[in-house]
Amino acid sequence: MKTMYDVQQLLKRYGIFIYVGKRLWDIELMLIELKKIHEQGLIENDEYMTALLILKQEHRVEESKENQTKK
Repeated sequence: MKTMYDVQQLLKRYGIFIYVGKRLWDIELMLIELKKIHEQGLIENDEYMTALLILKQEHRVEESKENQTKK
């Protein structure tokens, strides 16, 4: 797993399809859903941590894009 697309595919395996319309919101909702499936024991720790790191990095990128747009 290396990209946000890979994380989306992971969530789809559990019937979770996310599209809110704004990429930053999509990432935040994906983080919530990822945490829930991990707490339920559906995914392993290493898979969870990898997906979490990917989403957090994507979140930082989107926030910086948003901040640059506001200037």
